This record gives sequence, C-alpha cells and structure tokens, in this order.
Amino acid sequence: MSPVGEERPTSRALSPLPVDSLSMWEMTAGLPEQAAAAAATTADVQLGQIESRPITNVVALGMGGSGISGDVLAAFAAPAMAVPVTVVKSYDLPGFVGPDSLVFAVSCSGNTEETVAAATAAMEAGAAVVAVTGGGQLARLAEDAGAPVVHVPGDIPQPRAALGAMAVPPLLVLERLGLLAGAGAAVGRAIDQLSRRRDRLTGARSPAEEVARRIGRTSPLIHGSPGLTGVAAQRWKTQVNENAKCPAFYSAQPELCHNEIAGWGVNGDVTRQTLTLVTLRHDDEDSRIARRFALVEDLVLEIVADIVEVRAEGDGVLAQFFDLVITGDFVSLHMAGQQGVDPGPVPVLTEIKEALGGS
Repeated sequence: MSPVGEERPTSRALSPLPVDSLSMWEMTAGLPEQAAAAAATTADVQLGQIESRPITNVVALGMGGSGISGDVLAAFAAPAMAVPVTVVKSYDLPGFVGPDSLVFAVSCSGNTEETVAAATAAMEAGAAVVAVTGGGQLARLAEDAGAPVVHVPGDIPQPRAALGAMAVPPLLVLERLGLLAGAGAAVGRAIDQLSRRRDRLTGARSPAEEVARRIGRTSPLIHGSPGLTGVAAQRWKTQVNENAKCPAFYSAQPELCHNEIAGWGVNGDVTRQTLTLVTLRHDDEDSRIARRFALVEDLVLEIVADIVEVRAEGDGVLAQFFDLVITGDFVSLHMAGQQGVDPGPVPVLTEIKEALGGS
C-alpha cells in the first residue's frame, strides 16, 4: 500500500484513449475553464424578488450527473449555513417546501422527468426556484414563471461532464443572498487547483493513469469520509460506472465501520481477485477518521487486490474536493482506455429513458 505519486509535466498531452466518440477526455480537461465560465454566468443572472424573500430552507433537485451538484451544495454548505439543505433525487418534494423555501432545480438537458416534476410542484407550493439547465422543459417552466435561469452550455455531451457548470451556480447564488459567505473565494481557489491538477493529469506519467493501472480489471471500492470527500467517493463510483462501464462501489467513514467492514469476514479468496480498495484522503480529516482508515486498511489488506490511497491537494475543502473529482474522472477515462471502451455513450441509460417515455 502506498500513496499515488505525482510529477508535474512540462506540457499538456493529447488524449491517449483509443476511442472517445464524445470527446470526454477534452471535456474533462476543460473542467477548470467550465467552472470559471459558470461563475461568470451566475454573476450576470438577475435574482429579482428572491433577494428580498426570507429563506428558511434550501432544497436541491437533480438526478444522476446533474444531481450530484446538490450533494456538493449540501456537503459544502452544512458547516457554514444557518439554514438546512435537503437534496431530493426523486419526483416528490418534502412536505415542508413552501414560500420560505429556495429550490435549485438542476438538469443538464432540462428534460429530466423527476426534476421537472419536482420543480413544478415547488412552484405550485410558492417556493423560490432557480433553474440551472441547458434548456428543455425546465428552462421553459422557469422562464414562464419568471424564475431565474442559469444556463448550462449546450455543447456538453453528457451531464456528468458538466459538474463545474452545475455545481458552481448554487454556491454563488447562496452567497449573493447572504446565506453562504466566502463561496466565491472558495470557488476561485477550487478553479486554481483544478488547473494545477489538470496539467499534472494530462501530462506524462499521470497519477490517474497509475491508479487505473493498479485497479486493472478489478472493481474499485472507494472509501471517503464525511462531507465533500464522501461526495467525491460517490463521484468516483458513478464515473467508473458510466465512463469505464465497470462495476464500482463507494461508502464513507465512520459509517462503514458500523456495517460494511463486517462483510469482509468470508470470501476473501473471491474479493482478492475482484476488488481494489481506493481511499480518498484530505488535509482536514478528523484524527479519529484517520485512525479508522488505518484500522480498515489493516483488516482488509490480505483480502483485496490492492489498496490505493489518493490524497487531495488544494487550498480549502472545496478545492480539495474538486482536486479529487478531476483525478477520479481521469482515472475512469484511463480505465476505459485500458479496455478499449468508448467512455462517452451510455446506451443502457438511454434505453431506460426511452422505455419510460423520457428524453
């Protein structure tokens, strides 16, 4: 077991993927610029009457690659905001949503049926709604209601490639409303770190390529910790699912010490061939959490294929979160490349949407 090494390359490299029909490598490499553009776009959005409304709770709506923006908001805001944030990934709203609620409805396409349904219900309940979307039904719904719309660029091929465009606006809107002080500065530091990490990951001897090599043909089990590294672990899992078309799993300390760890008691001969443990670590980790990571690693060392530690860098928790995100994104792309898999299309998801009559 050892941390993944890092070397700063002297230049950016072209995509090494044998097939990449939707330019996912290029989209991932553009995450710093995408986040910066989202910050500029949000600054120009008129919030209107929302700025004078009392807000006692915040709700984030979204599914899949769009919905993780709500998880980012909740994890980042929880220690700093005086009002609670609830993440909804379904058709139905919590019963408390009403005129004193601020609802972020996030959908890259604008046609995610769960999000459109929940946003419609939020408007009917009198909530203040801000749409973050590339268009579609959600944009029309918001515009018809006179609700603010933060536009997501229309050239993004998949929602999972738009995290910067969708996660940044809610943070900055909350800061403008006086609910989340320091969000803009945190976003700026995150963009700086994304640029630094992107240059390392796209250069020679990329640490992401090394992590993908160590995972190989096994399935990664990603362990995070409370807050944004837990969200980063979730993001790693879903990126491996969609880009590499590979099974992946995630969980977070300290909860996993109260259940998951008991599942390692048998079948070590199987897990040793099929699972690689990836731990996501960061600077502000509670010393008690660090101790749990060490104990778990000692317990499973002989019954997993490998244990890979990935340690975040950056100034502040948001910067370190995005540092882990872009690293995981490139790991998933390298995993796809190692198997000759096209990371862009997700035909099974399209098939499900069509079967449900969605788009």
